[in-house]
Amino acid sequence: MGKPAKHKRKRKRYSLPVAGSSPGVVYIDEHALQPLIRFHSYNDHYYAVKELDNIENLSRILANQEFNYWIEIKGFGSAAMFDTLNNDFGISKLVLEDITRTYQRPKLEEYGKYDFAISRMLHFDENKNLDNEQVSFILMENALFTFQEGYEDCLEPIRTRLNAGKGNIRIAGSSYLMYALMDIIIDTYFEILGSWGDELDLIEDRLFDKPDKTVMFDTQLVKRNLINVRRVVWPERDKLNDMLRSDSRLITDQTKMFIRDAYDHCIQIIDIVESLKEISASNIDMYLSIISNRMNEIMKVLTIISSIFIPLTFIAGIYGMNFAIQDPVTGKVMPQNMPELYQEHGYLYTVIVMGAIALLQILYFWRKGWFK
Repeated sequence: MGKPAKHKRKRKRYSLPVAGSSPGVVYIDEHALQPLIRFHSYNDHYYAVKELDNIENLSRILANQEFNYWIEIKGFGSAAMFDTLNNDFGISKLVLEDITRTYQRPKLEEYGKYDFAISRMLHFDENKNLDNEQVSFILMENALFTFQEGYEDCLEPIRTRLNAGKGNIRIAGSSYLMYALMDIIIDTYFEILGSWGDELDLIEDRLFDKPDKTVMFDTQLVKRNLINVRRVVWPERDKLNDMLRSDSRLITDQTKMFIRDAYDHCIQIIDIVESLKEISASNIDMYLSIISNRMNEIMKVLTIISSIFIPLTFIAGIYGMNFAIQDPVTGKVMPQNMPELYQEHGYLYTVIVMGAIALLQILYFWRKGWFK
């Protein structure tokens, strides 16, 4: 038997605003996590990170142009934090609404003093289900804010690079840091698609070995996940294209050179997604064809058996009517009835004739290639 079919968890439900409600309302879910704020400050020869309880008075720290800053915020369970972002940093309430309503598609918006961008981070949860989380960016002249609803992420390699201080990560400004974070999110798409490619290969092996209905269920699950990835990657590509064409002074020409590379990665991911979708559709079609062929083989065997026994049943049915030529009680002769009903050795002759018919039929079917 094949491995048990996987069961997809219930789809994540987002809290949608009521139709006709006022725009720019910051949404704080009752189950929202308390903010975990990590403050990174760095330049070409210095790097430090510390935990903050809140972001009050942070605007004064960011006024120091000698450093670049990365403010990681995970968890939205504080309305006061968003009030501070609006009052101290001038962040539009429409932007804050998009941050807290975590069903947004990837996009870039320019607001003069800052740029706002969204990416979708994909990763597997503990049950190997695909989790799709929003990561929001607010880019300022020497600072980058990132916002996540949960505590988990795939950004640890960026923190390691900041700590090591190698490459451009410390010297290329906040826009380069935003690119680096977006790039590692995109790179995780390759890992996820690679795992699904391996899974589709295993499913194909099961198809040729001993297919069962779990093959179709597992393939359909992969195909549905691929559709979800496609819904993320296409707007991500458009967002990177907008960044390349942007006139924002906050995104430097040096950063745009690297963004072009991330854009190429998105094109590759789209190609991989389309290829894997074709493979998954092909696996489902192959499974249905194998099942159909198996049914045809069964029907062919049943047809051969039926074809052999139909004439034999016909002969047995005729002689089972017992219309004797002579009435055993009155002795009256009935010439239109069976004269061979009381024929000596009649049973033996009938069986020989029936066996000969069956053998001739088997020989005919063999010559026609029905037994191949």
